[in-house]
Amino acid sequence: MRIFGMGLPELLVILAVILLIFGPKNLPKLGSALGKTVKNLRDGMGGDKEEAETEESVADKPAPKSSSKTEE
Repeated sequence: MRIFGMGLPELLVILAVILLIFGPKNLPKLGSALGKTVKNLRDGMGGDKEEAETEESVADKPAPKSSSKTEE
């Protein structure tokens, strides 16, 4: 099993070091903050895509005809 080019023993050592640094009480806070950061990054990256799609859909729609009649 390889994740980011690292095997299971390397990942376990990294997790143990993180546990020693932050402690078991702060791990849920750390996980929550990391999850929010990833979510914000995804939303930020996807926001440009949604904005571009909205601009394309607006450009594809024909301009509304004005209903005002001018009399001479």
